[in-house]
Amino acid sequence: MDEHETHAPTGSGTGTEAEHKGGMPQLDFSTYAPQLVWLALSFVLLFVLMKRLALPRIASVLETRRAKIAGDLDAAERMKKEADQALAAYEAALATARDKAHAIAAETNKTLKDETDKLRAEVEGRLAGKAKEAEAAIQRAKDGALANLRSVATEVTELVASKLLGRGVDASAIAQAVEAEIAARGAERKKELV
Repeated sequence: MDEHETHAPTGSGTGTEAEHKGGMPQLDFSTYAPQLVWLALSFVLLFVLMKRLALPRIASVLETRRAKIAGDLDAAERMKKEADQALAAYEAALATARDKAHAIAAETNKTLKDETDKLRAEVEGRLAGKAKEAEAAIQRAKDGALANLRSVATEVTELVASKLLGRGVDASAIAQAVEAEIAARGAERKKELV
């Protein structure tokens, strides 16, 4: 046979040679009924396989995944509650520690102030005593100096007066004059200080 010769289709024999040469078998109207039967059988077979094998596995995977997500969410919620409780306990402990620190600081300040006041009072008492002693010593020294000053002033005045006058002078009159001069100078000094 020649390569270009066409063979008649074996089968129903209803088609022409031109129909089989260039067309697709799916579009052959004579084969629609068997194609529909095979389509239905294939669909039913795939449906049964999906229903019996694939869909239960998919449902199982989805249920496992849903359970894991729910478990993770529950664990996260539980951990969040624990973290909130731990934070509340931490804040309460921090507030208590802060209050205790303030109380200790206040008590320490009070104790230090009391001790400082006590030491200040003691030091002021000692200083006041020493100041009185110093004032008394100054007054004694002053009184001693004034007494010496009076006697020295009386003696010097008596000596100067006797040298100037060439004769002896009354010692009691000179003592009264020296006392009057010392009193006058003391009054002037008090006015200057005020």
